[in-house]
Amino acid sequence: MASDMIINHQEKAHALLKADADKILKLIKVQMDNLTMPQCPLYEEVLDTQMFGLSREIDFAVRLGLIEESDGKVILGQLERELSILHEASLKK
Repeated sequence: MASDMIINHQEKAHALLKADADKILKLIKVQMDNLTMPQCPLYEEVLDTQMFGLSREIDFAVRLGLIEESDGKVILGQLERELSILHEASLKK
């Protein structure tokens, strides 16, 4: 029973972190489509702040034993790849 609860917490933590990563991606997509270009200091500040916040959430979840460090790196890596693709696409506009 306790192991089921731990697995449930781990699944919830992973889902919440992935949802936060998706929110960052959506925020950046909206910003790039409607507000600013990637060279804008405000864009870079928002991206840096959001990515830092997510990395801290991941560190916290790792320290609690809710996710593996490698899983956290996968979440950040996927987001960074998607943001890179989005950035390149915006430069081609």
